[in-house]
Amino acid sequence: MAFIKSLPNNIFAGFVVSLVALPLGFGLALASGVPPIAGIISAVVGGVIVSIIGGSNVTITGPGNGLVVAVFTAVTTLGAGDMQAGYLITLAAIIVSGVLIFLLSFINLGKLTDFFPSSAIQGMLAAIGIIIISKQIHIVFGNLNATGSPFELLLSLPKSIFECITDPGQHPAAIAGIASLLIMVFYAKIRSKYFQLIPAPMWIVFISVGLAHFFENKLGVDHPIPSQYFIKIPDNIFSNFPVPNFNRLADFDFIVAVFSITMIAAIESLLSIKGVEKLDPLLRKSNVNKDIRALGIATVVSGFLGGLNVVTVIARSSVNVNNNGSNRSANFFHAAFLCLFILVFKEQLGYIPYPALAAILVYTGYKLASPATFKKIMSIGKEQVFIFLVTLITTLATSLITGITVGIVVTFFVHLYLTNSFKLFFENFKKNNLEESFENDGTLHITVKYFSSYLNFFRLKAVLDKIKPNEKVIVDFLQSRFVDHTVMENLWDYEQKFEKSGGQFEVIGLDLHSAESDHPFALRRALELVPFVHLPDRMTRRQQEISNFTGVFDWKFNKRQDFHIYFLMGFNYFKTRQIDHVYNIAQSPERTIKLFDIEFSEGAFIAEEQLHSTMVYIKTNQKTPQFTLDKGDFFERMQYLADFKEIKLKSFRDFAKRFTLRGENLLSIRRFFTDDLILFFESNSYYHIESDGKGGILIKNSERLGSVTEIKALVDFSIRLEAIINRKKDLILKNYS
Repeated sequence: MAFIKSLPNNIFAGFVVSLVALPLGFGLALASGVPPIAGIISAVVGGVIVSIIGGSNVTITGPGNGLVVAVFTAVTTLGAGDMQAGYLITLAAIIVSGVLIFLLSFINLGKLTDFFPSSAIQGMLAAIGIIIISKQIHIVFGNLNATGSPFELLLSLPKSIFECITDPGQHPAAIAGIASLLIMVFYAKIRSKYFQLIPAPMWIVFISVGLAHFFENKLGVDHPIPSQYFIKIPDNIFSNFPVPNFNRLADFDFIVAVFSITMIAAIESLLSIKGVEKLDPLLRKSNVNKDIRALGIATVVSGFLGGLNVVTVIARSSVNVNNNGSNRSANFFHAAFLCLFILVFKEQLGYIPYPALAAILVYTGYKLASPATFKKIMSIGKEQVFIFLVTLITTLATSLITGITVGIVVTFFVHLYLTNSFKLFFENFKKNNLEESFENDGTLHITVKYFSSYLNFFRLKAVLDKIKPNEKVIVDFLQSRFVDHTVMENLWDYEQKFEKSGGQFEVIGLDLHSAESDHPFALRRALELVPFVHLPDRMTRRQQEISNFTGVFDWKFNKRQDFHIYFLMGFNYFKTRQIDHVYNIAQSPERTIKLFDIEFSEGAFIAEEQLHSTMVYIKTNQKTPQFTLDKGDFFERMQYLADFKEIKLKSFRDFAKRFTLRGENLLSIRRFFTDDLILFFESNSYYHIESDGKGGILIKNSERLGSVTEIKALVDFSIRLEAIINRKKDLILKNYS
């Protein structure tokens, strides 16, 4: 029923997506060195097959930007200069690639992206963008014959511009190309809802076809753009399919082509599936391996019909989501509309000039390699800029495979340099670096040890993927000496996912790590790995949120370590524990309440264990009896058996059942525990509470750092408790009102 109800929205979304996919399919095919119809074939085949047997919900499939470089290289290399022969051999490579992708889906291909550093992937994508621009920008200016490496093509651009200016025959084609590029650039800036009903690429198609009819029917003259600049669509599109050439299956160049196409198709699809999941308003999770399996089958079928690889494409998928596409039927309808356009408007589509399609691709390439991308990488850290640039330049100078491989290796050596510790990575790589435990309120606490980077992130990801996003999770890096940019970026994605679903996802334990920049994705190093130099006064996100929250009460926040811990020495909790220092201190203006993180140790020698916790200290205006208050379970009753007597407040039976109260001076404790105080404890969450007998009260939750949410609850509890103890009647009345 829900499917039928959503059908009109999905039909409309499929129609809008087809308006984008039609010119883009032509353009990507031409940029790949194959007939323009090949791009439409892959979109149609992908739309039909993946919509039926795929595992995602709102993704759109078809030819991908990333494959342009790999397919064009395969066509030119395998054809040895003969583009038609190269095309037929490349079709065989595409089919084999589809088979490999299908087989890889059974060994959990989805894990592949976990081993690619984010900055290296960004560098590879930026290189693909530059390669697309370097080839297509010449076509925009009317030069169809520019050849060479990306560097050579960019250096020869002034020559193409000069030839365009001096050759009147190129003027009409160049005007079409430049005008189309301007439409792509300024489309978003034209704030008209009617204008933006039609996507920018389709405006280019409409204008191109409209001008052709204007010249032919209204003016009665030939089109000013020469015929060699127009795309050619065969008459028998769905009957005379090309025959793939499998004669070079064992050749080294063929194997390299298959590997390149497979790798790029897999990476592009996996990244797109992951990206589209964030766009889905229903926050549904894709069955990645099922989707990859469908893409593999669709690629095989597409190759036999003369089409390109079928991949998941994020740009067209986002158009689908923005137009209320809600299930896989939108992908099917996008394919159906493409078939309709080709069958009904085949003659009109032949009036689209190459320079107009090239302009669409130049803009697409620019989006992949825009200055904003470089600026973002730079804001994360200088080491990420280095990884990004090395991957980008290597890819431009060699190939996609070499580029991403070098990026992965360089990232590893950058991490070694930053930590100056071979031992950290080599000794701990095979170890399971995760410990999981559930706390009393159902929160899953994940401790990450040793290091966390793109090398072992798959372990943490596997745990996080099993958790429903409406639950509570805390990821603790206190025992981790190094956390890289890729991990930080992925954790941000999880945080957004949990927030949208009403869950809670917090990262703690990074306050004693140095950050390479203020960016939330910056990599983190434990302070013992950082050289003794002046570090910028940066705060982690947790520190910033604590500072902002306590600032509402005009509390002063200081993240630095403080070794003045005398105020804690009288508490029984620290009788057998060694305090090292307190840090992240937030204190009230009257200096009656102090929130802090604390580092301390239990045991000695080989049994010594380093611990951290978040606590609150209250300085009361009276002498308080020495006592401890804990949960009323057996373990808590046994903890202080040797130190204090258990005190039963018989007139408060519920309190006596739920709490364990211990102390020496029975009379003083009974006087201190007024009706208001007992009612307060019965009405609030459990905390470990101690008095030092001198007017100091210590409150703590658990022996780990508190999350921001937990700290807010702890501070609220402490402020109200302090008001009751210090008889602040105005605050007490406010709390009970």
